[in-house]
Amino acid sequence: MFDAQILWKERFGLFVKETGRYLRYIFNGHLVVVFLFLLGTAGYYYQDWVKTLSPDFPAAIIMAVVLAFALAYSPILTFLSEADKIFLLPLETKLGEYFKRSIIFSLLLQSYLLLILLALFMPMHVKVTGGSFRSFFTYLIVLILLKGINLLIRWEVQRYIEPLTHTVDLVIRFCINGVVLYLLFSGANWLLLGVPVLILLLLYGFYRTQTKEKGLKWEYLIEQEEKRMGAFYRVANLFTDVPKLRDRIKRRRWLDFILNSFVYKQNHTFSHLYTRTFFRAGDYFGLFIRLTLIGGAGIYFLTYGPGQTLLALLFLYLTGFQLLPLWNHHQNKLWIDLYPVPYKSKEQSFTNLLSAILILQSLLFGLVVGGKQDWGGAALTAGAGVLFALFFVYIYSKKRRQAQ
Repeated sequence: MFDAQILWKERFGLFVKETGRYLRYIFNGHLVVVFLFLLGTAGYYYQDWVKTLSPDFPAAIIMAVVLAFALAYSPILTFLSEADKIFLLPLETKLGEYFKRSIIFSLLLQSYLLLILLALFMPMHVKVTGGSFRSFFTYLIVLILLKGINLLIRWEVQRYIEPLTHTVDLVIRFCINGVVLYLLFSGANWLLLGVPVLILLLLYGFYRTQTKEKGLKWEYLIEQEEKRMGAFYRVANLFTDVPKLRDRIKRRRWLDFILNSFVYKQNHTFSHLYTRTFFRAGDYFGLFIRLTLIGGAGIYFLTYGPGQTLLALLFLYLTGFQLLPLWNHHQNKLWIDLYPVPYKSKEQSFTNLLSAILILQSLLFGLVVGGKQDWGGAALTAGAGVLFALFFVYIYSKKRRQAQ
């Protein structure tokens, strides 16, 4: 006799076991210490910034926009796999309890994110409005209720195959959530607050009615689940080898001019390979762009001179550390070992690429400091960054590669 509750417990247990295996490596890594240091530094400057806020600061708008996006983005963890569209499809009508538990688990998981975001914004809100931290729990309850409604709507929308329907739904819910939260944080009357909430409930009723005869879109649900696990595996791959990680290729034609600058010679074989891999495979290039933008923003808003240089070095370390898996990206491809190219050429190609990336990032951080007319600080940041890049590439990364 099929039991949906037993199936969900089994899938949930496998999910916990799989993620727990890699989380152990993630939280034992020294990269976590760097993140904690960054969070502590950011918290210190955030506290000082909050003290400078005036009552006319648009805190309610900022909170409404950020939290509205957190509410509208409501993925549902189903723990489905590729084989389920064959073996579970005949049992679709008996899986109501299974997906109900998935929605509840997703609500609990995403409520934790809402808790963190609200805790982050509360000092700003209290400073601007002159209110009390006692309203924190009221706000949190409202956010959790709204998240529950958003998850229910999202579940019904997933029965549509048209991508435009998904996009329109996301935009509509973002706008409605934004209005609700703006009224909430502005201290509006609760009756006025109930109007957009009622619209959100009516939206759920509309989708519920329209999808009553629609079946589950198994391919879409499985694809979304694979994307979520793929994102987790990419993070875990920074700390240990992940056999289940699927490689993704993204064509970036606008970067072809860099690849075309290489001379086609035997000793440039791995230069071509590693550079193309950095730009096209996995998320290496995206990591570089994101960390450069985040680091640049942090450096720009940091007023303490030596702190700017230290923050630049931290982001250089984060970038370099997360690019180290590039060295082993092709380790399971046997034909790479057949190249008539010496090992030293491979090692030199990798170190040249990694040093070029980190030196470029160092110069960009220096330009950010220079943009504040602090040319001495810019020279210090760029110079220290270049020296750190050379140390990281030729000493630290070399030891890491030899230890593998």
